[in-house]
Amino acid sequence: MVDFKVVISDANTGKTYQKEVKDENARKFLGLKIGDKLKADFLGIGNIEVEVTGGSDYCGFPMRKDVLGTGRKKILAVGGVGIKSKEKGIKQRKTVCGNTIHAKISQINVKILSGKPLKVKEEKKEKKHKAEENPAEVKKEPEKKEKQEGKSEAKKEPKKEEKVPTAAGLAEKKEEAKK
Repeated sequence: MVDFKVVISDANTGKTYQKEVKDENARKFLGLKIGDKLKADFLGIGNIEVEVTGGSDYCGFPMRKDVLGTGRKKILAVGGVGIKSKEKGIKQRKTVCGNTIHAKISQINVKILSGKPLKVKEEKKEKKHKAEENPAEVKKEPEKKEKQEGKSEAKKEPKKEEKVPTAAGLAEKKEEAKK
């Protein structure tokens, strides 16, 4: 069973879309390398041509175009994919994934080269947002009221003075406890 998350980037609109691809359709990606082009009509977003731009494996290691093969390799690099340089010219040893898509890749990044604009249905999130907002408002209001009530009670009741135990008082308590 092979499944990938395909992130489709549309440079014309500046949006990205995510699709899950399983079994038959996922097998069409196996063996492709970064930079390869293919017709993506099987993704269900129209008759478009896409180019593979990268991805990451199941542990999160990024694919890199200049690393050949399917396995992970430790490279010594100055910049590029998977490298965050703190200073200019500093080389870092990083683990990256090869440039060929295989079964243990979990995410594939593609960009649209040509075709009609995407018509992807976006899920309505309004119901989720309303459900999240209402309980938060309800929770905040009673807490404020309780705090205000606590302040008013504190003003009405004078504070009781607490006695600080002395060494002699502690010694007496110990003797009483022994009896």
